Amino acid sequence: MCRHLGYIGPERTLHSLVYEGEYSLEHQAYAPRMTQGNLLNADGYGAGWYQDGAPVRFRRAQPLWTDQSFREIAGAVRASCAVAAIRSATIGFPVDESCAQPFREGPWLFSHNGKVEGFAGVEAKLRELAGDLAGVPDARAPLDSAPLFALAVRNWRGGASLGDGLAAVVGAVTGLTGGRYNLLASDGTALAATTWGDSLFVREDADAIRIVSEPLDDRPGWRPVPDRSLVTAGPQSGVRIDPL
Repeated sequence: MCRHLGYIGPERTLHSLVYEGEYSLEHQAYAPRMTQGNLLNADGYGAGWYQDGAPVRFRRAQPLWTDQSFREIAGAVRASCAVAAIRSATIGFPVDESCAQPFREGPWLFSHNGKVEGFAGVEAKLRELAGDLAGVPDARAPLDSAPLFALAVRNWRGGASLGDGLAAVVGAVTGLTGGRYNLLASDGTALAATTWGDSLFVREDADAIRIVSEPLDDRPGWRPVPDRSLVTAGPQSGVRIDPL
């Protein structure tokens, strides 16, 4: 399974978000503790953050721990809101930069940790639900996460809140097929995430919130999110967890 994290709070370096902690996102790329069968998340990675209110993104198809250039760059980039992800490719989908997440459109960053079961049988229906998003390149990426992102974008463009947009995606796809649907998104001012079949934790400190697939260290304060839940989080509203 893939792993991802979201952060909102005071500005800090991407290096601190991705590499710090005994069980950092980099560590999870080669030694995840809470896994659904795979031992590596080595099929690409990505990080997205906000600059002047717009999302900026860096993605690669290689394992995170092998990219020393990004490690150096990450120390020079500061962000108050970010989404990062590492990938374990599902069999049948390519190891390609276009498949690395987070995906991006407008103000939104999006990551899917999971799998659409029987994707070939439901892809056409998912894309029909998403409608015509020809101008959204990531919606056409060659993997099962792409139509989920496309459907989320349609929901958000239609006026749904960040969290409601993700919840509607989970409701739509689980009405068609099984699978695992841990989704994570940001619009630069808030975070939202779902749990459906995999682990998720939140940490709310005095001035910062993290949403992660796995705790980044053994310090107290990491709170597990129950399966089939929606998490919404922001600097003013704090963390809210509701059942899906």
